[in-house]
Amino acid sequence: MTELSAASLQPAPRIDAAALLAAAAPFAVALLVGAVLLLVTGRDPLGVYWLFAAEGFGGTDEIAATLSAATPVLFCAVATAISFRAGVFNMGVEGGFYLGGLAGTVAGFSLTGLPGPGLIVVELGVGALAGGLWLIVPGLLRARLEVDEVVSTLMLNFVAINLTAFLVNHVFLAPGAGNSQTPLIAEAGWLPRLLPPATLNLGFVIALAVLAAYDLWGRYTPLGFEARMSGLNPRFSRAVGIDVPGLILKTTVISGLIAGLAGAAHAAGLIHRFVAGFSPGYGFTGLAVVLLGRNTAGGMLIGAILFGALASAGTTVQLFSDIPIQLVDVLQGTVTIFGVVRFAHLLRGRRRRA
Repeated sequence: MTELSAASLQPAPRIDAAALLAAAAPFAVALLVGAVLLLVTGRDPLGVYWLFAAEGFGGTDEIAATLSAATPVLFCAVATAISFRAGVFNMGVEGGFYLGGLAGTVAGFSLTGLPGPGLIVVELGVGALAGGLWLIVPGLLRARLEVDEVVSTLMLNFVAINLTAFLVNHVFLAPGAGNSQTPLIAEAGWLPRLLPPATLNLGFVIALAVLAAYDLWGRYTPLGFEARMSGLNPRFSRAVGIDVPGLILKTTVISGLIAGLAGAAHAAGLIHRFVAGFSPGYGFTGLAVVLLGRNTAGGMLIGAILFGALASAGTTVQLFSDIPIQLVDVLQGTVTIFGVVRFAHLLRGRRRRA
């Protein structure tokens, strides 16, 4: 116990060469798997990967598209990392993303009398609040009744997705719309674009600010220190007077706040409305990024950008070549497998400590 308490007092781990290598290894294996598939189908792997690199990072427009695609993933990664730091395996970021997106959108097309900056602040604030409120229940269940948060938050994702679909179709459906979508957010409530006409917008800057705040929180604040101690050893944390149940609830709610903020920023910055299928799985991609980046700010930023490059370049490459878009799914899925393996390892470690 003495050794563990001493380890807990050390500063939060920094990105080093070993951590970077561990984070990069899954992507290298994914490229190898993709190369085999390309060879089998008679394509040149080096040529295909060069095309991917050019479309992801080959110029200002390409980099802007990559960062735009990375923005929601980065938000969701930070939201997940907050709770993971305290040893809470929150799988509910996807649900918070949906609820925050719908809440921010409703504010954006309803409060049209507000000036632009005020409307944006309200959209983001309402979205964050919706995400935070959504995760209070699983946080309380885990903190007070020891209900497994992996199960409760995962199931609540399906509730959130279907609840928002119902609300869009029966309460907030745009007049005359032929499919499940809300009215457009007032143009004054759109997040400004950083490099028009590219879709990169102020949401990316906000995501970077949230990432920096997470890093500072983990290194220098009492709550971040307590979260790290609780994640390392809850029993020791209780013994030294830390309110572990309260800490679990706080970090879960903060995670929900960031997830809701992510959804609102995605709606206000890119889509400008809420539609059915609002997220292609950003919450789960963020989970993979956290696991591969080992909860570090630098690792999460690199992982989010790489996933963003795959998504952005994959779409463009598929449009202008005969390379199937499913290749991107194979690459992302192969990388995610490593995240799932690490997640399973962490769960086993928690059960052993219990």
